[in-house]
Amino acid sequence: MLADPMTLVVATLVLGVGTFAFRFAGPVLRARVELSERAEKLMATSAVVLLGALVATQALIVEQEFAGFARPAGVLVGGVLAWRKAPFIVVVLAAAGTGAGLRLLGVP
Repeated sequence: MLADPMTLVVATLVLGVGTFAFRFAGPVLRARVELSERAEKLMATSAVVLLGALVATQALIVEQEFAGFARPAGVLVGGVLAWRKAPFIVVVLAAAGTGAGLRLLGVP
């Protein structure tokens, strides 16, 4: 069932205003709210953990099943190269090449 076009317009506007409000609130509140050093460290750590969880789920799972070995191998190669501070294009090409090469060899 398709939604009413006016509903879609209103929803888009509400989401846009909400996104702007969140982005605007960060710098405004940062000047007014003082966080402890421990809280800042926890927030930085939580961002790394969240990114790691996102990478893990995208690398290992496809349609609620194991993605096979080629994709995680490509992500691992890309991760190691990024950790070793390789140029971004090298990281992307090596990761894609690893996954594609393994799939070409028949590795799922």
